[in-house]
Amino acid sequence: MHINKELIKKLRLKSGIGILDCKKALIDSDGNFDKAIVILKKRGYVKAENKIKNSTLRGIIATHVLEQYSCILELNCETDFVEQHANFVQFAQKILYTIHKEKIYHLNLLNDFFKKERLSLIAQFGENIVIRRFSILNGEFLFSYIHRNKIGVLLSSESYNTLVMKKISMHIIANNPDYLKRESIPNAILEREKEIQVDIAMKSGKPEFIAQKIVSGRIEKFIQNICLLEQSCVFDTDIVMKDFLLQNNFKIVQFIRFELGEEI
Repeated sequence: MHINKELIKKLRLKSGIGILDCKKALIDSDGNFDKAIVILKKRGYVKAENKIKNSTLRGIIATHVLEQYSCILELNCETDFVEQHANFVQFAQKILYTIHKEKIYHLNLLNDFFKKERLSLIAQFGENIVIRRFSILNGEFLFSYIHRNKIGVLLSSESYNTLVMKKISMHIIANNPDYLKRESIPNAILEREKEIQVDIAMKSGKPEFIAQKIVSGRIEKFIQNICLLEQSCVFDTDIVMKDFLLQNNFKIVQFIRFELGEEI
């Protein structure tokens, strides 16, 4: 059966499904456009369900900030083609807007909310799409920064200074601190690191008093590496971040950092 090319094009624009699938649906529906839509929906859903188990190592980090509310999202896919596609990027922004509007706080609820739309995109692109995680940060003064859609930061502070907040965010992206200050580190984390360093020092065969000094120094270095305020500034290595904040009369309340594919 011959199918008009314009009808195939029209069906593709309407459904977002590939040309060959559109042509086959029109053939199977004897050229009936509406029936072809139904066929594609059914077939697309099945294809989407089959794609759900595929690994998703690509994607984007996106943020949304409005007054005293902010949100950061990781949306995954399989290829760089999809991660750059306007429909995929728009989907991420729609998710962020919906999280805010509907006051969604749990990932399972978010996935239920977007199940049909997500399956539709999976059918359109022919690859898996995963809403992996999101986090919300509230505060009086908020700022977001994204590096190449792969690493994002939300920052809450006690005042607003765009230049200072951008520098802090760029530092967080580069140095990946786990905690804001040393007091924020759980005791369990410090004790575990101390056990590791004591074991290493004792195996070195050095006298106990020297080994203790070595352990103390390494624990301090460990703290400096994982705490934002203790890290050397990426833009001025002669000072640490807490000194930079003092110089600018600026105080950080909290930060959130997402990097694409962390712990996958």
